Amino acid sequence: MRRALISVSDKNGVVKFAKGLQKLDFEIVSTGGTFKALHDAGVDVTPIEDVTNFPEMLDGRVKTLHPNVHGGLLARRDVPEHMQQLKEQNITPIDLVAVNLYPFKETIEKPDTTEADAIEQIDIGGPSMLRSAAKNYHDVLAVVDPADYEKVLDVLANQTDTPAFRKGLAAKVFRHTAAYDALISQYLTGPEFTQKVTNTYDLFEPLRYGENSQQKAAAYRDAIPEPYSVLNANILHGKQLSYNNIRDADAALRIIAEFSDPAVVTVKHMNPAGIGIGENIEAAWDKAYEGDDISIFGGIVALNRPVDLATAKKLHSIFLEIIIAPSFDDDAYAELARKKNLRLLTLPFTNKIPQRIETTSVLGGAVMQDRDLESESIDDLKVVSKKRPTEAQMKAMIFAQTAVKYVKSNAIVVASEGQTLGIGAGQPNRIDSVKIAIDHAESKPSFKDAVLASDAFFPMDDSVEYAAKHGIDAIIEPGGSIRDQDSIDKANELGVALVFSGNRHFKH
Repeated sequence: MRRALISVSDKNGVVKFAKGLQKLDFEIVSTGGTFKALHDAGVDVTPIEDVTNFPEMLDGRVKTLHPNVHGGLLARRDVPEHMQQLKEQNITPIDLVAVNLYPFKETIEKPDTTEADAIEQIDIGGPSMLRSAAKNYHDVLAVVDPADYEKVLDVLANQTDTPAFRKGLAAKVFRHTAAYDALISQYLTGPEFTQKVTNTYDLFEPLRYGENSQQKAAAYRDAIPEPYSVLNANILHGKQLSYNNIRDADAALRIIAEFSDPAVVTVKHMNPAGIGIGENIEAAWDKAYEGDDISIFGGIVALNRPVDLATAKKLHSIFLEIIIAPSFDDDAYAELARKKNLRLLTLPFTNKIPQRIETTSVLGGAVMQDRDLESESIDDLKVVSKKRPTEAQMKAMIFAQTAVKYVKSNAIVVASEGQTLGIGAGQPNRIDSVKIAIDHAESKPSFKDAVLASDAFFPMDDSVEYAAKHGIDAIIEPGGSIRDQDSIDKANELGVALVFSGNRHFKH
């Protein structure tokens, strides 16, 4: 008779699994709550104390940490010396382990959980048994996922438990225990750059392809989900999100979180195409669309107010991939849902994105940084030119400076108060970004009130000169170049108000 040890926190399907094993001539050994559940269901089950000859102790903290358990798991059946030692110590081999772990994740997700509560849900015996079984997978089936119960029973019944099948179960065990330990370490560590870093994610879904059709891709979300995330949005309508959809939608959510007034952000290729602030959401859409009515084709729109019918009709008139909002009025939803492939998403909007360490993979490793959540106010700005900006220009500068944080470097934003007019992104040199942004902005009615924002300092005075010659007389930049004085002198020469923000906002 073979022996199976079952000890699970998630008891879904465990009775049926145990009964299936019994039909296959397994002796069932179990612990604590699992023993009671199986016994009450009529399963003939042996308590773990009969195997260890030692009682559970320390409120259940110690029950399976015993040579009679781990010897039975780790002994190699193809090594005569191992089997002889088991015989000498009167240890019965264990051929299958079904264990899932204390609900640490579920515990720390509860808002009123204390650190003491969390620590009590750190499983010790469960990972130890799983790791022992998985290490010896040639001889022991290690089952960590209840979704595998039926498959394991079928394989055993048909005697098709191949080494490859066993190895697959073992690999799942080590992924599971690694993720479990990573979550514990994150909880105890907090947001720090530590000597060792182990992140864990849960599969959101496989994607049709990545940035291009020849690239495979999948989406993963944080083990502790963040509500303000495209991966946790409610998809009301439309087809599956693509890799590029997810990246663009994430960019839109980051940008729009900066604004508390009615706001609309349009995004294309992870850059804002247009940003508009208005008295209501329709007015905000009008400004965002007028800011760039070409680039938004096939793009993403995020709105931080419920979408009404008037706004929906305007959104319906152009080709969009995704619309994200807190909600859609019934008639607005009906209007937009007439487009079969348009994705309509809702999620709880916020102006408070938490500070987290973000990771970007590079060949051979990764780089990590805090999120750039720094924002400037008018009080933070320093006027360095003789000419002072007007109050309206200062407000427009703050708006433009907020927008420029989310544009790929070298980044330039030309804007009036509450509306982007032209955006220059991702150019190898700053003057080309200036030219692109101004070229897009010059034809807009609000250009007469435009200011220009730069994500980093001007290394020479050519950007100030070009902007001034095209009608811009107020500029905001971080300052900090060894040649700052050249830009200041040029601003004074050409009658431009030049303001330093003091903060660089590169986005690579």
